[in-house]
Amino acid sequence: MRKLLTLLFIIPLFLTGQEKGIQFEHNGNWEKVKAKAKAENKHIFVDCFTTWCGPCIWMAENVFPQENVGSFFNANFVNLKLQMDQTKKDSDEVKSWYTEATRFAKDYDVRAYPTFLIFSPDGELVHRMVGGGEAEAFIARAKEGLDPETQYVTLVKKFEANPKDAAIAKSLAKAAQSAYDEPMASKAIAAFIATAGVDGALTSENIDLLLQGATSSKSASYGIIKDNMKKVDLLLVERKSEKTSNDVLSAVLTRELIMPKMSRNEYTPVDFVELQKEIEKAHPYVDMKSSIALSKAQYYGFHKDWPIFKDAVNEFVQLSNKAVSPEMLNSFAWTIFENCNDAACITSALTWSKRSLEGGENAAYLDTYANLLYKSGDKINAIKWQEKALGVASASEKENYQVTLNKMKAGQPTWE
Repeated sequence: MRKLLTLLFIIPLFLTGQEKGIQFEHNGNWEKVKAKAKAENKHIFVDCFTTWCGPCIWMAENVFPQENVGSFFNANFVNLKLQMDQTKKDSDEVKSWYTEATRFAKDYDVRAYPTFLIFSPDGELVHRMVGGGEAEAFIARAKEGLDPETQYVTLVKKFEANPKDAAIAKSLAKAAQSAYDEPMASKAIAAFIATAGVDGALTSENIDLLLQGATSSKSASYGIIKDNMKKVDLLLVERKSEKTSNDVLSAVLTRELIMPKMSRNEYTPVDFVELQKEIEKAHPYVDMKSSIALSKAQYYGFHKDWPIFKDAVNEFVQLSNKAVSPEMLNSFAWTIFENCNDAACITSALTWSKRSLEGGENAAYLDTYANLLYKSGDKINAIKWQEKALGVASASEKENYQVTLNKMKAGQPTWE
């Protein structure tokens, strides 16, 4: 009886907690949702998700249940979750939306997940967002869907009616990026540059837009950056950006001239030395050394040639004009841990891993370092660093890190 009373006491509290988040519609249909939105004069928020989408699951578990998120969305929207895939475990309610989900995918071009659609109280699509985010940032993005000055679909219509309006083109470029519509973003940025001119684009306020528009070596943005590299660098320093004009231009050339030669499916030798000479001859304004080294690392990683991968990473780290991010260093190090038993590879990976920790203690980076120490044969220090990882790990991470620590203490491999 005591257990039953405890359960009965917990259930109401659980339900109350659930009500703090976004309240989604149930047991209805699209016509009922639209009717409710019109009657309450609210917009409609539709979460287009799939059961296999990691970010979708993360948003559902970590963002939607938050009280501040629920307060905002429940006050401004009629909210609907729309499952876009079909599984054997689907409930009758999910199945009742199959036809509508198929129509949404076609009519509203839903092709990435999660996609969030916002409709007016009259049921007209006015805004779209792709990809999740932390609560406050997500609320800020949703607010843009309530304002005709920032609504993506509304801005597209305004832009098409007046493509020479620089302010509209600029607003559309930002909204298009959030909507995952690169072609429209590029079109809007090109229109903005054509109207504002080079001087209008080369300002602290517009430099981010210029960088966003550099999607190909033939784009207007690329040309402006190429011809004004020193000024672009000054603007980036002013904006406290870690990027340089060379980073932007070399990334475009890498995507266009290097990546197509790097097949994942078959081992086709790539002469990176000759490739670098060809690119720098055709584009002498760009230093490609760092990009070539990173491309080599990616290429030999694709094809599991770990000693050469190690050499390429060392070259990339040495050539990089700025500090390589801790995240990237950790990724390189973990790749070696999982795939290579060569002592020289592990020694290099330990160096990268240790550098990733220079900015502070991060549980995942500490775990990588501990595992590499263990694989190198340094059991005592491995246990010490794994205990550090366990100490700073989040509640959801602790179990996995404890399992690794137990294996180390028992002398068991922590790798497959």
